[in-house]
Amino acid sequence: MSKYDVQPIDFGETKTYRLLDRPSKVTAAQLAKPYVKGMNFAAWLDCLPDILAAKDLKAVAKAVVDARQAKRAVIVGIGGHVIKCGTGPILIDLIERDIITAVAMNGSAAIHDFELCYAGFTSEDVDYSIHSGDFGMAEETGQMFNAAAATAAKENIGLGEALGALLQQLDSTRLDQSLLAVSYKLSVPVTVHLAIGTDIVHMHRTANGADLGKATHTDFRIFCSLVRELSDGGVYLNIGSAVLMPEVFLKAVTVVRNLGFPLRNFVTVNLDFIQHYRPMTNVVRRPVAGVGRGYAITGHHELLIPLLAATIIELS
Repeated sequence: MSKYDVQPIDFGETKTYRLLDRPSKVTAAQLAKPYVKGMNFAAWLDCLPDILAAKDLKAVAKAVVDARQAKRAVIVGIGGHVIKCGTGPILIDLIERDIITAVAMNGSAAIHDFELCYAGFTSEDVDYSIHSGDFGMAEETGQMFNAAAATAAKENIGLGEALGALLQQLDSTRLDQSLLAVSYKLSVPVTVHLAIGTDIVHMHRTANGADLGKATHTDFRIFCSLVRELSDGGVYLNIGSAVLMPEVFLKAVTVVRNLGFPLRNFVTVNLDFIQHYRPMTNVVRRPVAGVGRGYAITGHHELLIPLLAATIIELS
């Protein structure tokens, strides 16, 4: 006999219903199909389950395809990891296919893109160099980045445009691998958004806060004009930026609506290997609340970006 003064409840009077009458979230028609050796990508894509992230992946790809067929904007905002994990050429291909219409990036993405184009490598060993005080002090990176900022400030253009123009002047065999250089060549807008003190180039003797601030503020104003074009069918994808780009995007949305421009019926997407508060709130939820759709898909950039790009191309 139990020492507790509690009797087990009697299930004898519980009520049931017919399983066949119950609404359910998953049906047999949505299940995955096994892979067959030699299968092409379109057939493999059709084998994915029509459930959760797999369903969202195809929905996002279709939204991008629909946006371009309707001549609406597809803007990609990126963080530095997107470049240094090797997926820059995937985004470049989508630009060349006239699928991505504009790119916005934080300072680290611009730096990694520059170094890959200039030197063929990037991403230093911070754990090693921080102790000697050498972290971030590569001469060419600081000198050329800050020179571009000075040019941008003098000519009243954005930092992204100035960096692209500078890279195009280099005698480099890797220009076709640079988002900044290719976008400049094709006249596709690229904006660079800085937070002073967060990037290695801000530590250099060539850094000028007034130039950096003016150049990146011009890019913010350009970005606001680009965000305005999302209304009625556009897509904004935030990839690999947990703080800076989501904040910049939310402020751009505010500016557009504050100035009386309509911003509705568009899609926002966050792609990252961890879902953080700001991208979920400032990209996926707030901007499209009641006027659009937001998606969040979790995965490694080096897997998810090529997969999404291939899906977009296949559906195009």
